[in-house]
Amino acid sequence: MTKQIALITGASRGLGRSMALHLAKRGVVIIGTYRSAAAEADTLRQEIEALGGKAAMIALDVSNSASFPAFAETVAETLTRFGRQQFDFLVNNAGHGLYALLTDTTEEQFDSLIDTHLRGPVFLTQKLLPLIADGGRILNVSSGFVRVTMAGYGLYAAAKAAIQTLTKFMAVELGARQIRVNTIAPGAIATDFGGGVVRDDANVNAYVAGTIALGRVGEPDDIGGAVAAILSDDMGWANGTTFDISGGQAI
Repeated sequence: MTKQIALITGASRGLGRSMALHLAKRGVVIIGTYRSAAAEADTLRQEIEALGGKAAMIALDVSNSASFPAFAETVAETLTRFGRQQFDFLVNNAGHGLYALLTDTTEEQFDSLIDTHLRGPVFLTQKLLPLIADGGRILNVSSGFVRVTMAGYGLYAAAKAAIQTLTKFMAVELGARQIRVNTIAPGAIATDFGGGVVRDDANVNAYVAGTIALGRVGEPDDIGGAVAAILSDDMGWANGTTFDISGGQAI
């Protein structure tokens, strides 16, 4: 039986890393991308291979759309190594946070957010569509900040809201190919996002945990496991929707 293949951007750390491992444990072959953390990406590859899986890591800066044609060629070559011409799952995960009040935000910061969280996923998906199998899945990563406000994260949230809305239109336009397109909106997760403040600052961790119905902040595996489930055939009728994965934050 031909193994499914997932391409996950930003797979070397945080949520992307957990997604890759959870999918690999289900027998999915992983093509992960990293921007600068080559050593971390290679460690992930080794972990997946130690589990009996297959993986390849490719450098990619999702904010640099000029690099996408060459990246797509590399993906095509990598697929050949795995005995395939197309892959099944695209997870647009790579990104970065920004804390900046509206009064202090620079145009450079604005451009960086839009290039990374909107322009990148749009044109990377466009370039990779010929390599995505009919009946495949695309999963975009949004944020709980689209629903829950906190001063300083407005521009980040606005970029994520855009990709969340775009998901619906992608689902409509790709429906003829039976490609399902959904979004996840993680809540507060103990990662290095925002400098790792939720993970490393006990006071912030406790405060945020108090806003979550389940009484704790999320862990990367909470998201990785959810992504593996959403991409499975069991969730094949979900399309054009956003999954809130926050443990019940601010509900």
